[in-house]
Amino acid sequence: MSDDDPDDSSVEPEEIIELVSREAPRCILAAASGRSCTAEELADECDVSTPTVYRHVDVLQEHGFLEETIRIDRSGDHRKAYETTLERVCLTFEDGLVGADIHVRQDFIDKFSNFWSELERSGIELRW
Repeated sequence: MSDDDPDDSSVEPEEIIELVSREAPRCILAAASGRSCTAEELADECDVSTPTVYRHVDVLQEHGFLEETIRIDRSGDHRKAYETTLERVCLTFEDGLVGADIHVRQDFIDKFSNFWSELERSGIELRW
C-alpha cells in the first residue's frame, strides 16, 4: 500500500479510484481527518444518513483508511468514533498501467513494529 506499511499492498488502484470518487466517503475521510468523529457527527457533517455513514465506514476500515476509537464522555458513556488514517493517495499512469502509492498515518508502536520486522527480514545481526 505504501512505503510506511509494506504489508498492506492488497488495495488495487481501481478500488481506490472508485472509493474516493464518491462524495460520501470523501467527506467522511475529510471530516475525520482533523479529529475523531462519531457516526452521527459524520452524518451531520456529510449530510447523509447514519446507516449510510456506517456502510462507508465499514468499507473504509476494510481498506485501512479509517481507525475506530472509543470516546468516553463526562457521564462515562462509551461511543465509537472514527479517525482518518489515510494521509495521501498518489496515482501514477505509466506504460498503460495505473499504480497507487498510499500513505497512512501510523502511531509510534506501529512504526516501531514495522521497523523491527524490516530489520528481522534484512538478516542484519545486531550485537548488544
